[in-house]
Amino acid sequence: MNLYSEYYVSENCERFVNKIWYLDNSIGESLIENKLVLPNGCFNLAIVSGNAIEVHTSKNKYTMNEGFYFCSQMTNKVLVNIQPKTKITIIQLHAWTLSMFPIYDLSNFTDSILKIDQIELPFKTKIDSGLNSDISELINTLNTYFEELSFSNPVKNQIEKICEIIKFHNEEITVSEIGKSLNVSQRLLQIKFKTATGLTIKNYIQILKFRKSVDQMVNSDLEKLKLTDVALYNKYFDQSHFIKKFKDVTKTTPKMFNSSLYFLSQKR
Repeated sequence: MNLYSEYYVSENCERFVNKIWYLDNSIGESLIENKLVLPNGCFNLAIVSGNAIEVHTSKNKYTMNEGFYFCSQMTNKVLVNIQPKTKITIIQLHAWTLSMFPIYDLSNFTDSILKIDQIELPFKTKIDSGLNSDISELINTLNTYFEELSFSNPVKNQIEKICEIIKFHNEEITVSEIGKSLNVSQRLLQIKFKTATGLTIKNYIQILKFRKSVDQMVNSDLEKLKLTDVALYNKYFDQSHFIKKFKDVTKTTPKMFNSSLYFLSQKR
């Protein structure tokens, strides 16, 4: 059994959904403790099947029994304990996806988890939340809904444009420069972005840079790749600046970082 696995949606659906990932202890007989998840700049819709998962964010401890949960943007590492006979299906939504539904104000919603009712979800097909649910059925449900959403909204909104500009510039752009590019004031950009994501634009950029550096470390041999190289490649001022930012999120240094404790993205 693979405790962690990833699945992907259609190309058009990927405009809104980054991926689906599983934490699967459905046939396990023992508690899986002290596993860690890092912030990634995405929202997560979590479906808990079976018993329960315990999640510790920087703000609170959550016991997530069987059901549906909306997980905000995370700004620090998250600790999880997974009970036996439990599976968690996580739909990872891009930072701009919730901005397609302007009724939500997420400006004060970070490092938090909210239980929701399935009837609150916009999908036309009911999602199977059982332990033996079929991933292909979930993918079809997501593809159908988000492909239609993409077709009916061919023009990107302001939040999606901000994220696109940040990605195009490899996270090396200021809010002022983004404002000039979109011909919008910095203040208005910040308000709209925080309302839609819970993060400031600067926070979002820092999270993306941090995850890039972690992926580079994990996929490289740190004995050969010096921390200075990682820092400079990811546009930190110097090694000390990189170490400080790394410790802010993980509470440990890059050299003490143990990737086996974390659920990290698979290399596509």
